[in-house]
Amino acid sequence: MLDFAHIDATNIAEAGGKGAALGELSRIAGARVPDGFCVTTDAFRRTLVRVPSIDALLDRLARAEPDDHAAIRTVSADIRRAIEDSDVDDALAAEIGAALTRLGEDAPCAVRSSATAEDLPTASFAGQQDSYLNVTGRAAVVRRVRLCWASLFTERAVTYRVRNGFDHRGIGMAVVVQRMVFPDAAGTMFTADPVTSNRRTVTVEAGWGLGEALVSGRVSGDVYTVRDDQVVSTAIAAKTLDARAAPEGGVHEAPVEPERRTRPALTAPQAVRLARLGRSIEAHFGRPQDIEWCRVGDDFHIVQSRAITTLFPVPEAEDGENHVYVSVGHQQMMTDAMKPLGLSFWQMTTPRRMHEAGGRLFVDVAPMLATPEGRAGLMESLGGSDPLLGDAMRTVLDRGGFVRTDDDATAPPAGTAPAAPPAGTAPAGEPSAPVEADPALVDELIRSAEASVATLRDEIRDLSGPALLDFIRSDIAELRRVLFDPRGLPLIMAGMEASRWLNEHLEEWLGERNVADVLTHSVDHNVTSEMGLALLDVADAVRPHPEVVAFLHRVVDEGREGDAFLDEMAGLDGGPQARAALRDYLDTYGMRCVGEIDITRTRWSERPAALVPALLANVRNFAPGEGERRFARGLEEARRKERDVLARLRALPNGEDRAARTKAMIDRVRAFAGYREYPKYGMVCRYFLYKRALLREADRLVRSGVLREAEDVFFLRFEELEEVVRTREADAGLVLERREAFRSHEALTPPRLITSDGEILNGRYRREDAPPGALAGLPVSAGAVEGRARVVTEIAQADLEPGDILVTAYTDPSWTPLFVAVAGLVTEVGGLMTHGAVIAREYGLPAVVGVERATRRIPDGARIRVHGTDGYVEILDRLD
Repeated sequence: MLDFAHIDATNIAEAGGKGAALGELSRIAGARVPDGFCVTTDAFRRTLVRVPSIDALLDRLARAEPDDHAAIRTVSADIRRAIEDSDVDDALAAEIGAALTRLGEDAPCAVRSSATAEDLPTASFAGQQDSYLNVTGRAAVVRRVRLCWASLFTERAVTYRVRNGFDHRGIGMAVVVQRMVFPDAAGTMFTADPVTSNRRTVTVEAGWGLGEALVSGRVSGDVYTVRDDQVVSTAIAAKTLDARAAPEGGVHEAPVEPERRTRPALTAPQAVRLARLGRSIEAHFGRPQDIEWCRVGDDFHIVQSRAITTLFPVPEAEDGENHVYVSVGHQQMMTDAMKPLGLSFWQMTTPRRMHEAGGRLFVDVAPMLATPEGRAGLMESLGGSDPLLGDAMRTVLDRGGFVRTDDDATAPPAGTAPAAPPAGTAPAGEPSAPVEADPALVDELIRSAEASVATLRDEIRDLSGPALLDFIRSDIAELRRVLFDPRGLPLIMAGMEASRWLNEHLEEWLGERNVADVLTHSVDHNVTSEMGLALLDVADAVRPHPEVVAFLHRVVDEGREGDAFLDEMAGLDGGPQARAALRDYLDTYGMRCVGEIDITRTRWSERPAALVPALLANVRNFAPGEGERRFARGLEEARRKERDVLARLRALPNGEDRAARTKAMIDRVRAFAGYREYPKYGMVCRYFLYKRALLREADRLVRSGVLREAEDVFFLRFEELEEVVRTREADAGLVLERREAFRSHEALTPPRLITSDGEILNGRYRREDAPPGALAGLPVSAGAVEGRARVVTEIAQADLEPGDILVTAYTDPSWTPLFVAVAGLVTEVGGLMTHGAVIAREYGLPAVVGVERATRRIPDGARIRVHGTDGYVEILDRLD
């Protein structure tokens, strides 16, 4: 038994999350917390071991699959009944009785569950366990304590733990017993706006009585928005229910008198005073809080506070200035959380300063937004490529005052301007400098990059220890030299500018939109589109051999990992040929994977089975030679469109001049458009060589007892890994902490833009051209197509047939093999020049990207129409 006075944040193991929070709250000046005590987790465990068959029941629960609701429901109910029917030993009952005497012999109490995995910074578990109000007398309190223990195994609590990776045996249950407060009004308070995440705004929700109907969502409450000690908005609800103490114990709800329903539950000064108290509580805990409060007369009582676990963290800045952070992941088509080693490698690679938050990277664009030139450049580049981001930046600017602007300035402060145009952007108007449309320029750059990678492969092979880490750090400079080769950027920009020129001028002259989408089919040197066609060639080597096909189906069904299955194919009829084809493919593309900019992600060469579903789909859906036919078909479509466009232009006034200028732009875009994918490919090749060498070093550290497992290196930043390699000492606690943080980061959805106030702005489309009910997005590949929507969240789970439309969150180069099997593309994230857009145009697939929540709004199997020219998606029906 522990009184609140003896509980603080270090007592979570004994008092649970709620109990520890109440102990901390009781120490905050001005926070009135009703007196109480905790029945500790030790009492719970002592009781649990006496429950008949509890070990067998917990074993059954541990074996239940997360989606097996019937099994979870049955076993959970058995465990609850066993706990509810158990006896509380006499010594514990006597302790509870003595503690109740200190509160007041017949004082009504609240009896509230407090699990050790509850109200934590990374998982709130709010509402998962039971609480009981207005309980009087020792026997009644003891009974409710047992019920609280049992509620650890409600179906909803068990399911929540399973989905969040918590072990049922590892969680204890304490119970808070607290003197009841019978308030005039009660409610919740968020010290950060729960909708926008703005940390400068406090949101207070208030209702009459105990607030149970309000917290449970059965009625709406008044909402007060407080900022800078002022109520900036008030919404008074019709409060129809009032929860009050029942004479026989517990609570009952009664209709609110008509004259009180629309009366404010708080005055403006009370809301401001409550918000100030919330800020004190937030400061004590060090992060935004979700607080439960009660008002008795003009006095406020705090009955709970927990961290708001759904907020995306704000990048740290200690300068007191306002900042506008733009997501790097949305530009790179990798919005997943990254591990620390991956974050540090990307930061070493890029010339721009990157800020970390929630396992993602952000760039502060406030310095660029502060100048006329910087604003124009960002709105043209990032805003043009991603209209949602553009709208979000415009929202920040339109408010005025948040971003310091200097209309007399002509350039951002030193060190803040981008070192190169952001991916997916190009200046408007005429191309800035003529570049000869010579494919040999691209050939020379590719040969140079390949030679650099070959040198790296030779030099890194035998390195280990500090010499390896020193070498990698120095080689990053070579990576950056190749990635940002000054000879390459003009070619990339020339191709992008030519594409824009063609679309703008041909729409003006011929009235046809997005013509460049067809003119860029089957361009040369596009290593990513070639990768998708090359897997069709591998299918040609597999298809003639039924024994190999059947074996590969077993590989998928059995969930094989690693590459051992490749050697197993050698004994099958046709196996050697199939294995050779797949190994050749991996030699060229095996360094790729989903989320490849994170060096820690598993590569295809490390898990070739990840490619097998797409390979089998190619075997099933296409005839031999499809890769070559598809490239030839795209090339002929581009040539046919070129002939058509030039002929129509020549028929116009001044037609010969227009046709000549257009021909020059077509030659330029076809010469250079494909190269845009190559620098990233070269970077990923180097990353894979670094990773293999680092894992060899990690294995040595494991063998010498420095690390527990090789992948611990992924949870160290590069400079930390350097120190571990030099000292042969590692902080196991830090690695564990980083693993837990990464797990919490994975559950977060990163914003396109977040301010230093913590406000998330994802932007919206401001357009009137889409039909009612259509889902708006960004048109990136022309044409329209109808087909069955296939919502795919993981490549390995893709089950695609010709004519399907791929709907997913985002695509990076690793998704390319799926593109050959679909008729269209819809993504939640993307821009004009991001992966999905580029490859969709290359393959001639109508595509719309940037469709908010597409994977949740479009049902899997529904028939949809993708308008790739106009930028919207229609759901035609919802039948498979």
